[in-house]
Amino acid sequence: MTQRGLSFLADWHSAARSRSGAARDEVLRRTALAREPGPEGVQGPKSRLMLGELASLAIWRRERPDVPPAISPQAVMLLPGFGSHPVRMRPLARTLGAAGHNVIDWGLGFNFGPTPENFSQLLAAIDRFARDCGEPVTLVGWSLGGLFAREAAKLRAHHVRRVITMGTPFSGDPRANNAWRAYQLVTGHRVDEPPVPGEFQVKPPVPTIALWSPRDGIVAPRAACGWPGERDSAVALRCTHLGFAGDPRVAAEVLRQLDRDD
Repeated sequence: MTQRGLSFLADWHSAARSRSGAARDEVLRRTALAREPGPEGVQGPKSRLMLGELASLAIWRRERPDVPPAISPQAVMLLPGFGSHPVRMRPLARTLGAAGHNVIDWGLGFNFGPTPENFSQLLAAIDRFARDCGEPVTLVGWSLGGLFAREAAKLRAHHVRRVITMGTPFSGDPRANNAWRAYQLVTGHRVDEPPVPGEFQVKPPVPTIALWSPRDGIVAPRAACGWPGERDSAVALRCTHLGFAGDPRVAAEVLRQLDRDD
């Protein structure tokens, strides 16, 4: 092999070692984030409720009830929860569509946490959908998707009709749930230090409805319910956290909220 070839191999091995070392350091950093102790006095739902989340998967196989036509069909955008793909919200999308609403997902695929890039893309998608429909858009966000929806509505109030959150931890300590360590491991940042600044407890300047459940096994009910002033209204539903994406009772409540004259 020529001297040039030997030099190239040496450089390639050196770069590979450097990349390997950087990757190892990043894994260690994220692991440390996932192992951070939680603040004293703050905790998520009890473990028995976490086990109940598994049973919610059976909801996907239930027969769908008849859907009454919407009083006023609207443009609706669905935003998935952390680690979820929009396909998880198809049961809700089908029900809303059957009622006559114009429903789309956020168009960004899996929700692996906020970045300046995907938040900017979301704002552009809201602008585009509102212009195409000729009317403001209702944002329906499940869990982390609801935080995206609340913050987007603050910047696009002229293009947002209302925000409906489902099991979204917008109130209180951001660690009052059983997912924050997984969130930090996946995103690489602390749950209270997102790369997209936001004041999650501050209500958007549009009607804001918080759907929450005392049976939620992932997000503390108070965090998803919020306090007066942090949302306009709150509705309790007896479903699991995972059930927000497909439980017929949730779909019925979302339809009821869409038919309200705000």
